[in-house]
Amino acid sequence: QVQLVESGGGLVQAGGSLRLSCVASGGTFSSYTMGWFRQAPGKEREFVATIRWSGTDYADSVKGRFTISRDNAENTVYLQMNKLKPEDTAVFYCAAVHGLYEAMHVNEYDYWGQGTQVTVSS
Repeated sequence: QVQLVESGGGLVQAGGSLRLSCVASGGTFSSYTMGWFRQAPGKEREFVATIRWSGTDYADSVKGRFTISRDNAENTVYLQMNKLKPEDTAVFYCAAVHGLYEAMHVNEYDYWGQGTQVTVSS
C-alpha cells in the first residue's frame, strides 16, 4: 500500500510561484508513474501533469508554466508552478500507479494523497 502526502500549497498572488511536494512511502517509488491532478469547487478532478522515469506530459492549460519532476532517492515528486493565474485555484492531488507508462486520467491511478489547497488571488 502506497501512502502519499502533499505539501506546499498556499495563497499566492497572480503571477507568483509555488512548489508542491509529494512524499511517497510503502512502495518502490521508482517503479511508479506519478501524477498531479486538481479539483476546483464544483468541477471534476482534472489532469495536470504526469512523470514516468523521465518522460512527462502536461495539460494544455499548464504547459510552459508548470514543471513536474521527481527525486527517486527522496521518494518525492514535485510540481513547480510559475506564472500562476486565478483559474489555477484548486485542491491539488498527488497520485501514483505502479508501472511506467503514460497515464493522464483519474481512473488510471490507484493511490491518492489528501490534497493541498492552492489559492491564487487576482
